[in-house]
Amino acid sequence: MLNLVLFGPPGAGKGTQSDFIIEKFKLIHLSTGDLLRSQIAAETEMGIEAKSFIDKGFLAPDWIVISMIKSILHENVNANGYIFDGFPRTVEQALALDELLSELGTPISGMFCLRVEKKELINRILFRGKTSGRPDDQDVSIIENRIQIYNEKTLPLTNYYRAQNKYYKIDGMGSVEEIANRLIETVSAL
Repeated sequence: MLNLVLFGPPGAGKGTQSDFIIEKFKLIHLSTGDLLRSQIAAETEMGIEAKSFIDKGFLAPDWIVISMIKSILHENVNANGYIFDGFPRTVEQALALDELLSELGTPISGMFCLRVEKKELINRILFRGKTSGRPDDQDVSIIENRIQIYNEKTLPLTNYYRAQNKYYKIDGMGSVEEIANRLIETVSAL
């Protein structure tokens, strides 16, 4: 089973690049952003709670995210693998994910970190905000806060995967196709 963590700051292109990886390796896409947005749209208890954090540019609480991931994993035990997009974001979440995957008898294969310059991240998110309708994609101060939270709380997670020799840095600058080719080449070499 191939289990990949696609990692990077907001606007790095995780969602876009996931599509290429999913098609090439026939994986199930687990985007915590998509899962959270569907919970918010359905106005579930988890969705309402998560929205109160997300609207301010903060991360949704671990208990919400982990509950959603666990449900998907147990519904798809015969999958070829998963691509985790936006999860884990903290060492605590990585430990929880390792525990969930150990129940299925399969580890994380690798973490692929998309590296993108801050100015480019802001421009990508603002551009996305024109069509997404998401208020957090249209406010530069919220975007900058999300990037700062990533740098302070999420980026240190790379050390967790480095210690396991599962960290792969991917240049996230360039065309969508160039980035996809770099990712596919690196995953194929596992």
